[in-house]
Amino acid sequence: MLTAVATQTGSSVEVQFVGAADTEESHSAVEPKDGPSPIAPEMKELAWTAGAFIVFAVLMRVVLYPRLKQGTDARYASIRAGHEGAAAVRASARAEVAEYETQLATVKAEANERIEEARRTLDAESAARLGEVNARIEERRQSAMAAASAEREAMRGDLEASAADVVSRMVELAVGQRPDERVVSEAVSASLMEGAHR
Repeated sequence: MLTAVATQTGSSVEVQFVGAADTEESHSAVEPKDGPSPIAPEMKELAWTAGAFIVFAVLMRVVLYPRLKQGTDARYASIRAGHEGAAAVRASARAEVAEYETQLATVKAEANERIEEARRTLDAESAARLGEVNARIEERRQSAMAAASAEREAMRGDLEASAADVVSRMVELAVGQRPDERVVSEAVSASLMEGAHR
């Protein structure tokens, strides 16, 4: 069995066909001799890596970490100052709210006192006016009652006189002689008084 072996030299490619026996010889010829291990690092690589790490660590410790810590401390101080300022503003707002509520309670108390005073004043004025109106009404009622009583007495006198005339005339027609006016007047008066009491 033939095996194709291609080798490249520069820009030219050379292809050889070899048999099985030749392949083993060619493989043994192609295998590399003992050289540096691809996994194990060399000493100069270790030295450069260690040097770079040490320079980076020193740079971090001396230059970058202090700046980072300074920035962190400044941010922490700023946040703390913001919290303290917010707490102060909150306390001030609570004090202002308490003062406002106190003033509001005072104003409400004054308003209630003024309303109560106005109500008492109105009650006193209305009671005084009501008393005046009642006094005027009572005065007019007494005056009306006196006028009605006087008119009633006048009407009663007229009624008694008319009734006495009628009775005298009837007795005169019935008996033929005129009765005594005083007796007739007393009888009519007693009769009217008795009718008024019924």
